[in-house]
Amino acid sequence: MDLDALQDFQLVAAHGGFGKASRASGRSKATLSRRLADFEDALGMRLIERGGRSLELTETGKLLFAQTSGPMRDIEEAVRAAREGLTAPRGHLRVAAPLLFSQVALGLLAARFRVLHPEVQIEVVSEDRLTDLVEEHFDVAIRVNPKEDGSLVGRCFAKDRLVLAAAPSVRIPQASAGQPTPIPAVVMPTYREGEVWSVREGQIAYEPQPVLKLSSLLSIRDAVVAGAGVALLPQSIIAGHLEKRELVSWGIAGKETQLWVMHTSRRLQSPKVKAFVEFMVNQYPTGWFAV
Repeated sequence: MDLDALQDFQLVAAHGGFGKASRASGRSKATLSRRLADFEDALGMRLIERGGRSLELTETGKLLFAQTSGPMRDIEEAVRAAREGLTAPRGHLRVAAPLLFSQVALGLLAARFRVLHPEVQIEVVSEDRLTDLVEEHFDVAIRVNPKEDGSLVGRCFAKDRLVLAAAPSVRIPQASAGQPTPIPAVVMPTYREGEVWSVREGQIAYEPQPVLKLSSLLSIRDAVVAGAGVALLPQSIIAGHLEKRELVSWGIAGKETQLWVMHTSRRLQSPKVKAFVEFMVNQYPTGWFAV
């Protein structure tokens, strides 16, 4: 397959027409049109429907565009990396990250990274959902306790853990053996009736009785500091409050949480991705996530 012709097709398809593709590339519309027609002849299939002012991809064209976008970016990155001698991080770095991590840490981290690598432009998309790095054109993703995925590789850069915490004014009830102890709780909307919060390796169990439901962990933290009730909160966002005795710990809940920086295994690791992974790992020398 003629990769130059495929690149021409990608250019026209991405811009939605010959005019915009011509302006973006500096090549004439006639040249692009001829090259695409020759490409269609070589493949023996029509990729676009040419009409009045608009250009529409055929079903075959849509399929080819979707399945070759990623590989073409890989080739472009490989060529760019070779030209740069695999040393200079630069270009656009698109990062997917959980909302809480973005709110409490990623702004500062992105600024620090830019000081080290000023030729990298960072775009962060903050959402609490599992993003598809290939389909959504992300270079890296920050994930919490990621499941094993053969298409992704990465490194754990920090750990966190859940702490059952409350203001000092909230009295710790006497736990009864074999029966969860009811406590006033501030919970997320995902709370389900009948949940049990266990601490100290399951030795003590509490039955949360919701008094507030809030959709943000930062809001829950603030409500708990104000004495509204008890909550399960990441140690990273309450460490300062624990140190100042604005909150007290009732115990550690569950296992450690791992934070990973992930990227696609099939994608050639570009200088910008390699630099960002190394940067993230070096930000937490103690191994614990803290803000």
